[in-house]
Amino acid sequence: MSELYGLATKLFDEHSGWHDVGDAEATGWAQGLWNALRQTGFSDVPVPERLGGAGGSITDAVELLRAAGAHAAPVPLAEAGLVGGWLLASADLALPEGIRTVLPPGASLRLDGDRLSGTAPAVAWGHRAEHVVGLVDGVVVLAPGPAQSGGPAVSRGANLADEPRDTVVFDGLPVTARADAPDEVTDESLWERIALGRIALMAGAVSAIAAMTLRYSREREQFGRPIGRFQAVQAHLVTIHQQATVLASAVDGAVTAVELGRGGFEIACAKVLADRAAQLVTAAAHQTHGAIGMTKEYPLHYLTRRLWAWRDEAGGHHRWADRLGAALVASGPDALYPAIQSGSEVVR
Repeated sequence: MSELYGLATKLFDEHSGWHDVGDAEATGWAQGLWNALRQTGFSDVPVPERLGGAGGSITDAVELLRAAGAHAAPVPLAEAGLVGGWLLASADLALPEGIRTVLPPGASLRLDGDRLSGTAPAVAWGHRAEHVVGLVDGVVVLAPGPAQSGGPAVSRGANLADEPRDTVVFDGLPVTARADAPDEVTDESLWERIALGRIALMAGAVSAIAAMTLRYSREREQFGRPIGRFQAVQAHLVTIHQQATVLASAVDGAVTAVELGRGGFEIACAKVLADRAAQLVTAAAHQTHGAIGMTKEYPLHYLTRRLWAWRDEAGGHHRWADRLGAALVASGPDALYPAIQSGSEVVR
């Protein structure tokens, strides 16, 4: 792993321990962790410095998210930087101070001049956001969030992992800033960026589950020996580590493709693989841990519940499976093997 990953891991070790995650699930926020991310500039990666961000690349942002996923970090890190920062940078809009999140594409929003109306469901940490960023009818908008006085109305909700997923309602609210999005920034490219964030988080969670399960299998004894010596348990460990390796490789491939100016095909592949890993890894990890893995006191559930929740987010599993299948069918049978070899070099 990179030096950046190591630094991020130290930060999350200090500010996103399992007790911190549990507290955040109860309160809906982790202020200490967010403050630490802001102070280090991690929440503003990969926003260009000229727009008030911390600079960095997509690779840097994904490394941060992998570390965040491994710690079940209860903050909108993907929404603030990788997605929201990208939207603002694409329209050359300055980065606002404060907590920010992203309005999902496909929401029933409309822009009338400088006023925003409509409803955005499942907004990550919406009730805590001081600013929201969105793409509405080809326009990048920055608007006040529910946490601001006079901001939009909000209805609290949560995903399976008890992460806030709130409904935000705009009633002709004046936007803070707006600018036409460039041609390459569309609802589809926004979905891709959101999916990339979820994939990176899932890869981090899977790697943490792999380490946690291996450690437990070495420490827990049955019939006078560690359970990791039993063939059935070893099969579970192999499954988990196989999926961790495959997913890590898929994330690396998606990041490389995005940095080359493409990546939709690789992101779809990676999301499908991440969703499959979520099923296989959680089942194998809970089988290995047995009853203790189902208890609230043991931290495995913080990671597995997030995998289950994140599998259904970023458009859901079927959206990316359908897109992948449609792209391959449209390219014809002769493009199948080249697509396996070269991805978006031959299939869009």
